[in-house]
Amino acid sequence: MEDPEQVARQLCLAALTGTAKTRQQLADMLREREVPDEAAEAVLERFTEVGLIDDAAFAAMWIDSRQTGRGLSKRALAHELEAKGVDPEVAAVALEAVDPQAEWDTARALVAKKVPSMRRLDTATATRRMVGMLARKGYGGGLAAIVVREALEADGAVEDAAAVADDAPPELGGSSEGTGLGAWSRRPVDETEVGEGLTLDGVARSRPVQRRSDLSGGRTS
Repeated sequence: MEDPEQVARQLCLAALTGTAKTRQQLADMLREREVPDEAAEAVLERFTEVGLIDDAAFAAMWIDSRQTGRGLSKRALAHELEAKGVDPEVAAVALEAVDPQAEWDTARALVAKKVPSMRRLDTATATRRMVGMLARKGYGGGLAAIVVREALEADGAVEDAAAVADDAPPELGGSSEGTGLGAWSRRPVDETEVGEGLTLDGVARSRPVQRRSDLSGGRTS
């Protein structure tokens, strides 16, 4: 029978290849692989002593990566570290490195990237969507509201609903005299262009049904 500690060592080394793991993540993995608790604890302790497991270094690396790559707030980062099993005290020390001004700068950068896609929306809708985006990344409502308002005011290009409505297609309808507007077109339609069975507004109308006698030129017997 294979030595449980040897099995635990091999599993941990494989798990740590290419990516860092917290002690809790490795402990959970060993438990799932049914490694005896005593053997697992001995290996985890040894790996911690030699620096193969370093939750403080993991937390610092995670914060740098997730704040830079995903624009997450300090609060969101704290939740993620907790989910990874980092001790709260270790996480708190790592989170002290998060500069409050950097959070504002990151939030502003996230909103600035979003503003161009909001320009066809009314201000209320654009605000709601961007505040929601920041909330999902862990930013508080007060900060989010300020950053979004600043961005929209600076951009000055968010259209209101009335402006958007100007681009809607014209309603069907037209004048019964002279020329009208063809359906979904702003080009005037001349009376000579209107085909048989169509009105000037381009809408089909039913023609009266001719009797057979009218078609044959006389009354049928």
